[in-house]
This record gives sequence, structure tokens and C-alpha cells, in this order.
Amino acid sequence: MTYKFLVSGKVQGVWYRKFVSENAKKAGFKGYVRNLPDGRVEVVTNIENGKLEKFLEILKKGSPYSKVENIEYFEIEPQEFKDFEIRY
Repeated sequence: MTYKFLVSGKVQGVWYRKFVSENAKKAGFKGYVRNLPDGRVEVVTNIENGKLEKFLEILKKGSPYSKVENIEYFEIEPQEFKDFEIRY
């Protein structure tokens, strides 16, 4: 299943995307992370059954300088990814 996450708080300019990308790769997730013009960060990834909580932990933890205030997420049309990347 493919999910889209919208993360708000202090998540831009604080190495948040790099943290999410590196940790998602280590955990075996595939997808992407990118900044949105409104200050939020969008994350899209494929998640197998039982792995949603593990991915949410990565998003909640964030980089040392980030402060995650809210995470919205919902299932979207399935997408295929080869790796986990930062999009610009």
C-alpha cells in the first residue's frame, strides 16, 4: 500500500528530509520526501502490513533540530519506487 504523509512543525531547513531519507532506506522503505511551499514536508512511501508504526516512528523522531507537531496520512493510488529519495 502507498501512503502520503504531511508533516508539519519545524521540518524545513533542519535536515529533516535527510534524516527521513537515510532512516527510511535503512529500514527498507521506498518512496520520497520533499518540502512543500507551505512549510510542511510531504513523504510518500510503500508500506507493508504491520510496518506503518515503524515508519511513523521515523517521521516523529526527525532530525535533532526538527520539531514535528503534526502528521497527517492517508492511503493513495499505488506507486512503484526503486529507492528512497529526496525530491526537490
